[in-house]
Amino acid sequence: MSDRVIAVTGGHGVLGRAVVEAAVADGLRVAVIDHATGRETPEGVLELGGVDLTDSGAAERAMAAVVERFGRLDALLNIAGGFIWQTVDDAEPAWDRMFALNVTTALNASRAALPHLKRSDEGRIVNVGANGALKSAAGMGAYAASKSGVHRLTESLAEELKTSSV
Repeated sequence: MSDRVIAVTGGHGVLGRAVVEAAVADGLRVAVIDHATGRETPEGVLELGGVDLTDSGAAERAMAAVVERFGRLDALLNIAGGFIWQTVDDAEPAWDRMFALNVTTALNASRAALPHLKRSDEGRIVNVGANGALKSAAGMGAYAASKSGVHRLTESLAEELKTSSV
């Protein structure tokens, strides 16, 4: 088993579960951070359910729990997010909700993980975007705009951290 530790936000979703299973198979130590609770995880995986990553304090507590359990954090994989299909003229627009689920979760998790990742020789943040950020379609305005925000956040983080190990 490797001593490398990764935290996967959205680890109970379809993509998140696949990433967690692959990481465990590769011998990594894994923490799943998700809003969902009570989901089955592979043996040895730290399951942190019920975490609202739109709350910066909750993100900080989750990252602290990962480090408390494993003693370190080497990578953060931001997979948490959501999708709502609706047209722009919908009576109750989902723009704020899409921004919170896709951009704010990645921002809060990244900010909370940074102090720990900077202590790692190979700290990494991987943010999952979507093709919709590059080309939108009808009913995908809020989703596409929020995923574009994840892309821009990733670019900014890369520039800000290019001289560090993260």
